Amino acid sequence: MEKYVFMFSETKEGNTEKAQFVLGNKGAQLSEMTTLGLPVPSGFTITTGACREYYTAGKKWPNGLEEQVKKKLAELEKKMEKQLGKGGNPLFVSVRSGSYVSMPGMMDTVLNLGMNDESVVAFAKKTNERAAWDSYRRFINMFGDVVMEISHSKFEEVLDRVKKEKGVKLDTELNAADLKKVVDGYKKLVQKEKGKSFPQDAWQQLRMSIDAVFGSWNSARAVAYRRINKLRDDAGTAVNVQAMVFGNMGDESGTGVSFTRNPATGKKEHYGEFLQNAQGEDVVAGIRTPRPVDELKKVSPKVYADLLKIYEKLEKHYRDLQDFEFTYEDGKLYMLQTRAGKRTGKAAVKIAVDMVKEGLISREEAVMRVDPKQLDQLLHKQIDPAEKKKAALLGKGIDASPGAAVGKVVFTAEEAKEMVEKNPNEKLILVRNETSPEDIEGMNAAAGILTARGGSTSHASVVARGMGKPCVAGCSDLSINEKAGTFTARGNTVKEGDVITIDGSTGEVFFGEMKLIEPEMSGDFGTLMQWADSVRRLGVRTNADTPNDAKIARNFGAEGIGLCRTEHMFFEEKRIMAVREMILAADEKGRRRALEKILPFQRDDFIGIFEAMTGLPVTIRLLDPPLHEFLPTGDKEISALAVDMKISEEMLRSKIESMKEINPMLGFRGVRLGIVYPEINETQVRAIFEAAIEVNKGGKNAVPEIMIPVVGKMEEMKIMKELIDRIGKQVMEEKKAKVAYKTGVMMELPRACLTADEIAEHAEFFSFGTNDLTQTTYGYSRDDAGKFIPAYIEKGLMKDDPFQVLDRVGVGELIRISVEKGRKVRKDLKIGICGEHGGEPSSVEFCHSEGLNYVSCSPFRVPIARLAAARAALKEKSAGKKGKAAAIKKK
Repeated sequence: MEKYVFMFSETKEGNTEKAQFVLGNKGAQLSEMTTLGLPVPSGFTITTGACREYYTAGKKWPNGLEEQVKKKLAELEKKMEKQLGKGGNPLFVSVRSGSYVSMPGMMDTVLNLGMNDESVVAFAKKTNERAAWDSYRRFINMFGDVVMEISHSKFEEVLDRVKKEKGVKLDTELNAADLKKVVDGYKKLVQKEKGKSFPQDAWQQLRMSIDAVFGSWNSARAVAYRRINKLRDDAGTAVNVQAMVFGNMGDESGTGVSFTRNPATGKKEHYGEFLQNAQGEDVVAGIRTPRPVDELKKVSPKVYADLLKIYEKLEKHYRDLQDFEFTYEDGKLYMLQTRAGKRTGKAAVKIAVDMVKEGLISREEAVMRVDPKQLDQLLHKQIDPAEKKKAALLGKGIDASPGAAVGKVVFTAEEAKEMVEKNPNEKLILVRNETSPEDIEGMNAAAGILTARGGSTSHASVVARGMGKPCVAGCSDLSINEKAGTFTARGNTVKEGDVITIDGSTGEVFFGEMKLIEPEMSGDFGTLMQWADSVRRLGVRTNADTPNDAKIARNFGAEGIGLCRTEHMFFEEKRIMAVREMILAADEKGRRRALEKILPFQRDDFIGIFEAMTGLPVTIRLLDPPLHEFLPTGDKEISALAVDMKISEEMLRSKIESMKEINPMLGFRGVRLGIVYPEINETQVRAIFEAAIEVNKGGKNAVPEIMIPVVGKMEEMKIMKELIDRIGKQVMEEKKAKVAYKTGVMMELPRACLTADEIAEHAEFFSFGTNDLTQTTYGYSRDDAGKFIPAYIEKGLMKDDPFQVLDRVGVGELIRISVEKGRKVRKDLKIGICGEHGGEPSSVEFCHSEGLNYVSCSPFRVPIARLAAARAALKEKSAGKKGKAAAIKKK
């Protein structure tokens, strides 16, 4: 029979992925801390396997689970010298979920289980009457909400009624007699809502709670969290049953959440909060505003001193930022949980670099500690300091997650989700009294989050940091009226739809839209990037069409340009007229006349880009889109163009109509334009060579690479290679100068990939245009796929959007074929990708594994690609070592 239940003290797997998958992250860490000798209340863990079997059996306990739970419960009772929910010294337990990775707040918890009419009296005699009845009312509320599915708000109404009768505001101001009234009201509520009494049998309570925790694995919020964070749906949750310790026993008791370092900045300091006379849910729910953890020194010096030892021991053992929960009961400290703390990108970098300096981890470990996606947070814009001097400050809260965000005020998660679904470019600030796990979809949709209550460890703060979204929490200046769709702050009223700006780095909230500025990369970030560059093999270039973009990318560490789209240079008002003249010309002579006007500004653009990238390769793609994209579509624009071109409007409309394409993505574009109208590409190639020669003469070094788009046949590449060589030779003879250059192909059609060996005879490099290659492989239009891909992902037909994460099976196989065939013909063939996949970490890892030379991405994703490439190299190195070790062991 499979073993489903383990005492914390009997598992010896340690803090490993295997242990976390079997026991859940929480159970594995409780076991680990118990082994370390930390003050962990005793308990046992029901494995994730039991949860999976529960679902397989149609939501029934697997054979043997009940017997195993009862056996471990008996062991726990014997160890604690108490009985669950009865006797003169009753035992109470918490029942908590535990996924294989931390999913804060997404699944269910029940505290104080075992409370009933008998045990509350015994507990009151053993401890104090107020604490006993406070624990009982908390249990009925939580069990009623989580297990019996009675709305929490209905329990709140009962509690508020008793507080109003007593004339107090805080729960802590109620005495034992008041709390007895609350308990009586809660039991009546249960009877009214469910038609039966609140369960008094402790075993029944436990069994129902375990079912509820299993059930919460597939709750809407948990499913949404896993989808957003790309976590496994088939893992199941563990259940941790742990002896209760009570933080609500009076002023010598309390509870808190702390981090071993600041998870927002990475600074080595005591970052956390606590509440006196409270239980854990009070802190994370943000119902009462907690106090900074260092103030515990004044309240309970011994507990504080013990807590400092915990900080040191956790970091020394785990060698990483830890997020832990603690409770102290009558002056004694207990550890309830620890996990790797979620952190901002800024904190991740600083902690990794600092831990290397402190000798806790190696440089390679530091590189592996930072998720490349987190670097995106370091590129978050900040509010222009000059703007702050004249801005209208609405309020100030806790700087919970850094970065600035501007957006329209929205008060519900549902509305935020719906607005962004209708308009993906909509920028919103979700404003709530406090967020709850049910708000996960709206938090994901919003650009930033603002709450009136809660602290730096509240739900809003933790989730926002994990998402990399700016968040201001606990802004007590706010008074929110959700029904009216307004909030007031410092005498100002802000309506739903009004624009505000929040600064998650300072906790400030401003009215109106404020100018945001780009951040600068230096210090710890630069250090980490140096370490990453020292181990990566894969090159990182940028997609850039202007000198400014090129400079930004180079500052971020780009090693050249992998894609310069020449058509993006044509859309300025003065230039577009010359382009349109060329398109509408009646013959080659007319086209060449217009192209003479285009040549100078193309050349000037290339000069600027070559200068910005001096010494580094610049891959320039010749004209790619169909010509009709440069022509107007509106009546007013067409009329104006007819006047400028000195032709009749009727003739112009006829010409535009004749150029429309049924499927322009597969139509008259790319290399096809160059073959039918070679003068277009001749002009562009001339501009490239003339620009390169001028830059070289000025003492800088231009390194052009000319790329032909939409090639599907070797014959197309051969014709274009001859054109480029011919024009290049002409220009070099005219200017009496030499330019080293390469000619290559943009691989974006399946046929090109399958005939890569033929194409490689005439191409010195391949660059995969993975956006179009994905379109042509799947037969999906990138512009229309958004209508169905989300549904595919939701139904499990796809794990990721293939336009965001490279499809390794289909598109990846075409890339593998191309690499193998191309390098058989040309061993020194340079190969890269230039689609947006070049800045997506898992796609970068794929490119490394397939032996590509480089990836190219947008300027602000260059650091992400650099770190992803380094991690790919380290993973390969680690896998190689494991492989050798396994082989030796096998022998």
